[in-house]
Amino acid sequence: MKRDLSTEEKIKAAAKKVFMTKGFDGCSVRDIAKEVGSNVALLNYYFRSKEKLFELIFEGAMSDFLQSIIEVFSSDLALKEKTSLLIDKEFDFFMEHPELPMFIIQAIQQNKNESSVAPTFFEPIEKTGIFQQLKEAQAKGEMRQMSLRNITILLMSNVHYPFMSKKLTQQFHGIDEATLQQDLFAHKAHVKEMLINYLFPQNQPA
Repeated sequence: MKRDLSTEEKIKAAAKKVFMTKGFDGCSVRDIAKEVGSNVALLNYYFRSKEKLFELIFEGAMSDFLQSIIEVFSSDLALKEKTSLLIDKEFDFFMEHPELPMFIIQAIQQNKNESSVAPTFFEPIEKTGIFQQLKEAQAKGEMRQMSLRNITILLMSNVHYPFMSKKLTQQFHGIDEATLQQDLFAHKAHVKEMLINYLFPQNQPA
């Protein structure tokens, strides 16, 4: 059987939709085949297993997310402006791909061999020089003295979590999708003001 790239892409698109919605454990190859409008045998021919297909989708999702970050860190902006732009970029990216933060968490939890995604994620970022820029800004007193770990937690908890908890927020407050979208846009402005003022306070001691 000759491999058809258009069929392969259709399978990957369908698998991405199913995985993003149901997670790895919540779906079967049959679910993906149904989404494609095909059969299980064809999926196995192209991708061998659900695990292999999931791995490809995860790598693609991480690559898209990483590229949006690298574009910011590779710019010539000051660190404060980069941080502000990073928050904008991440929010905008997750507004288009709201299932991605939860998908990444599920993918890491699904990782049976316990290999870390850290080298894949942090090595390209480190090459932009952002970590050195952070150290220099802290040494000059331009940025609050905090570890990279705590800065990461601050950003993820304020930017990623609202998308991971969308259903909870809607049910808790009894709001529809349109109202939640408005709240997320407002939240982006609140987060930018809060984090920028906290990470880059005036009159920091050197």
